[in-house]
Amino acid sequence: MSGITAHNLIHTEARDIDDCWNRIGIYGDKTCPVLPEHIHCRNCSVYSAAATRLLDRYSFEQEHIEHYSPQEHERKVATRSLMIFRLGGEWLGLTTRCLDEVAPLQPIHSLPHQRSRALLGVANVRGALVPCLSLVDLLGLDPALTAPTSLRVMPRMLILAAPGGPVVLPVDEVDGIHNIEEHVLNTVSLSGEQASAKYTRGVLQWKTRSLRWLDEEQLLGAITRSLT
Repeated sequence: MSGITAHNLIHTEARDIDDCWNRIGIYGDKTCPVLPEHIHCRNCSVYSAAATRLLDRYSFEQEHIEHYSPQEHERKVATRSLMIFRLGGEWLGLTTRCLDEVAPLQPIHSLPHQRSRALLGVANVRGALVPCLSLVDLLGLDPALTAPTSLRVMPRMLILAAPGGPVVLPVDEVDGIHNIEEHVLNTVSLSGEQASAKYTRGVLQWKTRSLRWLDEEQLLGAITRSLT
């Protein structure tokens, strides 16, 4: 039984009650013979009985709705938010809990005597210089296979909340944040060449694409090692 139906039944119940307090009582013409005795209708047993009847009816309908309606925990589907982006022809997903923001790609300033191959340099993020790393190098991807596929797509940079502070990861394209059902993520696995893929939880089908779901803890660990 829906909430609208319950509301209609309660309205019907109220309509069937003799609301004498509105006709001859304190809210009417005050001709009720027992009004002088009770002073106010709320002190009268007729008024109290009517109120009790309505409350009982409401309580009954609420219990009926709760009993027959799907429970809240049954209606909800557990999901996890992933930022989905592209490097060349490969689509990847990263849990948003480690993501600070997505911003247009800024100029990257190289540093002398860089100790890490993955460290591209620094980028200006709201006036602060933030380390910029190559996700291609971190993941061990083939640079020849990760060149931008379209000049019409604007590159972006992911700003991650790494343990030592924010870091920038340039990417070719950002699709956006999407909620993926937990039961789908729980079934992903690695096989064949995928089993050797770095920092990867698994590969799943997303829309018409093959999506590589990155392990954010392993990735953040690799980022920390690249900066020390």
